[in-house]
Amino acid sequence: MLRPITPDTIRPPFARYAHGVEVPPGARWLATSGQLGLRPDDTLPEGAEAQAAQCFANLDAILAGAGMGRADIVRLSAFVTDRAHMAGYMAARDAWLAGVDHLPASTLVIVSGFTRPEFLVEVEVLAAKED
Repeated sequence: MLRPITPDTIRPPFARYAHGVEVPPGARWLATSGQLGLRPDDTLPEGAEAQAAQCFANLDAILAGAGMGRADIVRLSAFVTDRAHMAGYMAARDAWLAGVDHLPASTLVIVSGFTRPEFLVEVEVLAAKED
């Protein structure tokens, strides 16, 4: 079982994440590539929140392919192209993690852009699960 580490001797997290997550010995690991908000038909939703929701749907499919789910996420890394996109990303992330009992470690970075200017959000995860 993954164990969130959020010491009461440091400031609590700003949002729905843990400061650290401990993985037990012998767990299987999964690292995903960064997922853009592209749908299977190669269309892109408008806006950061919709793109982030699609990123998370893509991550759900990858996790399922490894026999894992949202509760197995150790670390979530996200990238947005502007501070204005942070709220939409965070709303999609919080909705995606709403049913998860333990929260992953998380980093959100503002970047200058992606391979196409219409891409606003990219998300990757590191997951682990005991066999």
